[in-house]
Amino acid sequence: MKIAIVGLGIIGGSYCKALKSHTKHTVIGINRTPSTAQKALALGAIDEIGTPESLQNADVTILCMYPQACIDFLERNGQFIKKGSIVTDAAGIKRAICPQMVKLAEKYGYIFVGSHPMAGKEKNGFDVSDADLFMGASFIITPCGAPQKAVGALAALALEIGFGTVKITTPEEHDRMIAFTSQLPHVLACAYVLSPSCPNHNGFSAGSYRDVSRVANINSKLWSELFLENREPLIEELQELNKNLNALFEAIKSEDKATLAALLEKGHQVKQALGE
Repeated sequence: MKIAIVGLGIIGGSYCKALKSHTKHTVIGINRTPSTAQKALALGAIDEIGTPESLQNADVTILCMYPQACIDFLERNGQFIKKGSIVTDAAGIKRAICPQMVKLAEKYGYIFVGSHPMAGKEKNGFDVSDADLFMGASFIITPCGAPQKAVGALAALALEIGFGTVKITTPEEHDRMIAFTSQLPHVLACAYVLSPSCPNHNGFSAGSYRDVSRVANINSKLWSELFLENREPLIEELQELNKNLNALFEAIKSEDKATLAALLEKGHQVKQALGE
C-alpha cells in the first residue's frame, strides 16, 4: 500500500520508521516544516515528501497532529483524499473529534476509522521517533461506524508494525479509560513536581521519585487541549483521586494507624490482584 503520514513528530516519525523497518509499504511524509520532512527522507524514514495533493495516491492516511489540527487539516484538504481510502488519527481523545471526522469522511468519500497508539516518550519531535516505539504496545480502534473490512485492515497494519494488542472500543469508553490510565497520571505528576521540595530532590531520590515525576516532562500545549476536551471523565477521576488522597491525609493527620494501614493494604491488594 501507499501510506501517508501527516505530521512527523514523535508519533508520526515512529509510524514512518516502523513502516519502513517492518513492512514493504511505500511511505509518504507530509509535514508543516519542510526541513523535518527532508530529514526524514534523508534518513530513509519516508520514500517521498508529500503535499496534501499526494493524498489522492494514498490507500491509508494517518493524521499525527493535535486533535483540532486533524479536523482543520481535513476541512482544508479532504477533497484531495483518495475515495474509499482509510483515514485514521492518533489523537488521545475521541468523543470531541470523531463526530466531525465522520461527517468529513461522508462529505469527501473516504472511510474514517479512529485510532490511538498507546505509546510515547517524555520528549517530542522527529528526532526522538523510533521504529520500535510501538513494539508490544496496545493499539486502540474506535470504528465510528466504519465497515468491518476497513477496521480489520487497520488492525492488521497495526500488528504488522509491532503493536502487541488491538483493542476495539467506543469513543466514550476510550475517553473514560484514557482519563484514568493516561491523563490522570500526567496531572498527578505535574502536581507532584510543583512542590517546593522538588528542586532539592537530588541525593534524596531514587525509583519512586523517578516513576511518579516522569511524565511531568509534558507538552503543555498538547496536554492542555487533551485535558479540556476530555474534562468530564478527567474531572470524575480527579474527584476520586482527591477522595482517596483526603482519606489518607486524614488518617495520617489524626495518627489513625489502623485506618492508614487498611487503606494502604487495600491499594496493595488491588495491585496484587492485577498481577502487576
